[in-house]
Amino acid sequence: MQKIAATMNHDRPWIPCERCLTLLLATLFLLWQNAGAYADETLTWDKLPSLPDLHGFAGPFVGSHHDALLIAGGANFPQKKPWDGGSKVWYDTVFLLERPDGKWKVAGKLPQPLAYGVSLSTNDGIVCIGGSDANRHYADVFLLRWENGELKTTVLPSLPKRCANFCGAILGSTILVAGGIESPSATEALKTFWSLELGSLTPQWHALEAWPGPARMLSVAAVQDNAFFLAGGVDLKADTKGKPIRNYLRDAYRYKPDHGWTRIADLPGPSAAAPSPAPVMEPSSFLVLGGDDGSLVDFKPLEKHPGFPKTLWAYNTKSNNWRAAGEMPSAQVTTTMTFWRDQFVMPTGEVRPGVRTPEVWAIRPAAK
Repeated sequence: MQKIAATMNHDRPWIPCERCLTLLLATLFLLWQNAGAYADETLTWDKLPSLPDLHGFAGPFVGSHHDALLIAGGANFPQKKPWDGGSKVWYDTVFLLERPDGKWKVAGKLPQPLAYGVSLSTNDGIVCIGGSDANRHYADVFLLRWENGELKTTVLPSLPKRCANFCGAILGSTILVAGGIESPSATEALKTFWSLELGSLTPQWHALEAWPGPARMLSVAAVQDNAFFLAGGVDLKADTKGKPIRNYLRDAYRYKPDHGWTRIADLPGPSAAAPSPAPVMEPSSFLVLGGDDGSLVDFKPLEKHPGFPKTLWAYNTKSNNWRAAGEMPSAQVTTTMTFWRDQFVMPTGEVRPGVRTPEVWAIRPAAK
């Protein structure tokens, strides 16, 4: 091998070439952009009191009002599991927790049994949107309030069509909801994107331009950096017998009111029914908490299903990349995240097909 001798004049300062300098600056810029993503990796997980229900629920409405945490409705299999011929039951009970070290109590009932809608906390109460029962999906929207020890509801404008299994978040004072399905027997997901301005004197839903990718349900929504994000979910199509088949998705999108939709980096893998809205972490990231990746969709026997992935995925809105950010102590899907008393709450939900949990977890960045 030919040897090449190198000499250096120590009397002259080293000056990098233009290409080397460009690479160095680019590397430093990427490290600076990723600083937020690395900083939010360490989380503290605390168990709050479990719901006073043996089974727990999938798809409840969740939120907070006047410092109280409310979990309302949902569905489970109270008698037999689905593989034993059990039937799913929907509920209207509203549970309330007033302190992290307190006890759950029954605060009242929903207008009717409901599950699998979208719920978002506001200063005026919890906006409960759409959902389903055993027979149909709903377009109803109402405000759930906890005032002076009493549960109250106020009717809000209905959705343009019936919808369940969709996602949503609040951007500024605007509610945004995306996707879902229109009926229990649907073989196509919706590609709908609706908005409701909370500050309007006469609020009404408006149809906005949809994202450029496939229709979907069971996606994750997030709001960060003055934008709405939509990630993952499943699309549907009919098989030869007219039954819905799921296509698990990993594509993701950002929506800015003045700029429309932009496709962002795909999730590292498919994720459906992860808790939504996604918890946001400063300065510019949010987390997708596990979700169903579809890898065990045909697993048999169902009673021995190992559960859903526990990996946390952090998305950095500045550098447009995803990275693994640890694991959850419990992987829970088809549930709603909410922010309560300086922490994000992941309540109840489904831990494997047909099986719910009454556990309630609180999540916050670990103290530095």
